Amino acid sequence: MVQTIMVIGAGQMGGGIAQVAAQAGYNVILNDIKDEFVQRGLGIIDKNLSRAVSKGKMEAAAKDAVLAKIKTSTSLDDAKDADLVVEAAIENMELKANIFKTLDVVCKPEAILATNTSSLPITQIAAVTKRPDKVIGMHFFNPVPVMKLLEIIRGFMTSDETYNTIAEIGLKMGKVNVEVKDSPGFGSNRILLPMINEAFFVLSEGLGTAEDIDNVMKFGMAHPMGPLALADLIGLDTCLNIMNVLYEGFKDSKYRPCPLLVKYVQSGLLGQKTGKGVYDYSK
Repeated sequence: MVQTIMVIGAGQMGGGIAQVAAQAGYNVILNDIKDEFVQRGLGIIDKNLSRAVSKGKMEAAAKDAVLAKIKTSTSLDDAKDADLVVEAAIENMELKANIFKTLDVVCKPEAILATNTSSLPITQIAAVTKRPDKVIGMHFFNPVPVMKLLEIIRGFMTSDETYNTIAEIGLKMGKVNVEVKDSPGFGSNRILLPMINEAFFVLSEGLGTAEDIDNVMKFGMAHPMGPLALADLIGLDTCLNIMNVLYEGFKDSKYRPCPLLVKYVQSGLLGQKTGKGVYDYSK
């Protein structure tokens, strides 16, 4: 039975995962490489919960109870107490592989190791461990406390027992589970990122302004946010990384990253997190 969940990475995604896990009643260990990163993540969780209290969606006592469920950590050795570890580090295979190698040694044999990767192969990550049957993808969506979808990705050797446990946890977190097989971009980003990439091609060809392109999808296709604004929210570097995974994984020219997207990333214009991407957020 899963009672304690460790979340590795206290950024936007990791903090959100920690919050929904604590709200679902799990004991949570929020981990990052520096205490300042962990405290920043904890502060965002506190802010999210305070907003819910101010709107009358949560009692102040319930907020305190959720925060009391979260312990902080800067050492992967703390994973020894976890029944489930959810890795939410940056999209870098070498980094993730090193984390999973360490977790495989530190964690108890029955612990499940999950990754929040948005595109990297679960099977390849699982291969660095001696428990590939207990490795699985848990792809949450941003912002985690709001977005209902949980994409659960089976690796080649992921067991039914592991999948069923994670599916149960997803439901307890209030998520809508979608099961997909391990493939570049999985289901969500194989559909979403080519659309975003095409929006950059349309922008680069001068077919319309960024606002006009986004408005086509918002008011013509009923999308809550246009693809270029969504790219800024996701992070243009993340978008480019996923397009590269698709391009390299399928060897198909339709996944070729738009040169304009590449230029934005090379210029350090990564979207909301840097204050400027397609749109300017510094004002």
